[in-house]
Amino acid sequence: MRRRDDFSLAVRRGRRAGRPTVVVHLLRPEEAPQAAQPLVGFIVARNVGNAVVRNAARRRLRHLMRPHLDRLPAGSLLVVRANPRAGGARPDELAADLESALDRLLRPASKGRR
Repeated sequence: MRRRDDFSLAVRRGRRAGRPTVVVHLLRPEEAPQAAQPLVGFIVARNVGNAVVRNAARRRLRHLMRPHLDRLPAGSLLVVRANPRAGGARPDELAADLESALDRLLRPASKGRR
């Protein structure tokens, strides 16, 4: 995902799941414009660390997200935002937080909940 409009749409209208190191926003296809494949974007702000730390965190998140792409519905928009703790987090901690947030967003919605 590269367009600002896609990021804004996913963050504003999508469902959100927060963990200590990441916050994940998912906009499902019925709420998003149809596309052939899911789009994933990453936000790693300056509060995560200096440029070296931010780029390392972004690379780790991208690597950890790859195996989960097939779980996303076609046409969905997913934004993974790194929290300040992501810069110094162990790889297994970051992986567990990302997987937990994705599991929460991808489980079937119960009645009365969004």
